[in-house]
Amino acid sequence: MKSTALLSATALALIAGASGAFAQDSAQIVRRADVTFQPLNPARGDASPQAGVLWGDIRQDVPTGAIIKFAPNFSSPPHIHNITYRGIVIEGAVHNDDPDAANMWMGPGSFWSQPAGEPHITSASGDEGATIFLEILEGPYLVQPTDEAFDNHEHPVNVEAGNIVWLDTSDVTWIDQPGAEGDDAVAQIAYLWGDAKGENGTFLRIPAGTSGTLEGGDKMMRAVTIAGDASVTLPDADAAETLKPGSYFGSESGGSYPVACEADEDCMLYVRTDGKYTFASL
Repeated sequence: MKSTALLSATALALIAGASGAFAQDSAQIVRRADVTFQPLNPARGDASPQAGVLWGDIRQDVPTGAIIKFAPNFSSPPHIHNITYRGIVIEGAVHNDDPDAANMWMGPGSFWSQPAGEPHITSASGDEGATIFLEILEGPYLVQPTDEAFDNHEHPVNVEAGNIVWLDTSDVTWIDQPGAEGDDAVAQIAYLWGDAKGENGTFLRIPAGTSGTLEGGDKMMRAVTIAGDASVTLPDADAAETLKPGSYFGSESGGSYPVACEADEDCMLYVRTDGKYTFASL
């Protein structure tokens, strides 16, 4: 059975802030409402989860991010995938584990990693189904029978939202929040996977009613809204765009984005970068 993991504060502390202004090309916003969905596993017909691509192409050998919708009380048969994927729960609750494991439901804000070749099942709890963000670094994404299982020497990880380790400006140098000491309304980050000098993925939590600038350096940066309504302004845009959970913004060349979290609830972004990024509160 997979173990629920606590993430190390030491690992996150290794990521330091980048500085300076960088050119930004081909910045893009994809609203969840504009996403077109297709069967994730066409062989299952109407029983298949539905996939809506935010970037890339889930059928090709390219990095891809997608929103996946599971029907109420969905449960897959045991299966494997040809590639490793990572998942984040946006809505509902998901169980992803060995075929014989007891249910361990992961709610919104939970993260897991499913290694290529390992037999597992995926289920959605309740009458409302579930929605997740799924990311692959290579493709295509295939569903295969367990008799084709193999060991790719990676280990699965399930991290329920309540076990995420959040760090703030006192723990890391890449969050700039002047005068934030003793203030509960401060931005926080949580390291999920990867390397500070290479590809990595983190959560960024922005308190309700606050704003800041997300700086991605001069390399790729992508951000997916996981919780809350985030208002984002692209370069040369006339107005900010409000992005509901399951929306995306980013660029292949990093860049700088003013981000404001609306007052109703905290915002959480999944930030995918190549190297370091910074968030400076305003």
